[in-house]
Amino acid sequence: MNNELLPIGSVVLIGNSKKKVMIVGVCQKGGQDPNAIWDYTGVIFPEGYLDAEKMFLFNREQISHVYALGYQDEEQMAFKQMADTKIRELKGE
Repeated sequence: MNNELLPIGSVVLIGNSKKKVMIVGVCQKGGQDPNAIWDYTGVIFPEGYLDAEKMFLFNREQISHVYALGYQDEEQMAFKQMADTKIRELKGE
């Protein structure tokens, strides 16, 4: 759905899930495959962080709807550019 990384704080829907997810991290490594690289880490919205077992790793192509964008400024834009380049490099894209 979105080719560029979304800012932290963005609220999205993953696939046809019923619950929204808020992005809390980008360029994450881990999950069932400890070497996998994920675009995002998220927590359920509006509850937020409950514990490590309730965090989600997902990629941009899994996002079916963007409800809200997180805060953006020059620092965030520069970080997004750097992180997006690094993710694509690590994934071999």
